[in-house]
Amino acid sequence: MHSLMSYVVRQLGRSDYLRILALWETAGLHFKPKGRDTREAFEAQLASGVQTVLGVEDAAGELVGTVIATHDSRRGWINRVAVHPAHRRQGIARRLIAAAEDVLHEQGIHIIAALIEPDNGASLALFEAAEYIEWPGLHYMSKRDSDDV
Repeated sequence: MHSLMSYVVRQLGRSDYLRILALWETAGLHFKPKGRDTREAFEAQLASGVQTVLGVEDAAGELVGTVIATHDSRRGWINRVAVHPAHRRQGIARRLIAAAEDVLHEQGIHIIAALIEPDNGASLALFEAAEYIEWPGLHYMSKRDSDDV
């Protein structure tokens, strides 16, 4: 078991793309490598200035956690919290959420939200522990051009 002090949080960039996808796959995260998560889409999202990707690396430099912080200029969103299975239950996800909140606060964002799939009890518990509250009666609606976006 690692000490939380042995992990480093840093901003990730274009050169980390393959490492991020590998972690997402290992962590069991749902993503669209042929759609919204292509390298081109990832780079465009970074270049937009409204998306920040943060990662946690262990002492050996292995990427063991990621989070995406994004905003629409009014509301911030925390997306894609993923932690390598061998490094779970050590406070990494909470640390990623806190780092994403810091980034969004620095960008002037004061409302931060997360969407959690109904069958993801671990994420729901994580965000509840981080003092997020569920808004009753809120329904998430989306319109998509394809299944890959």
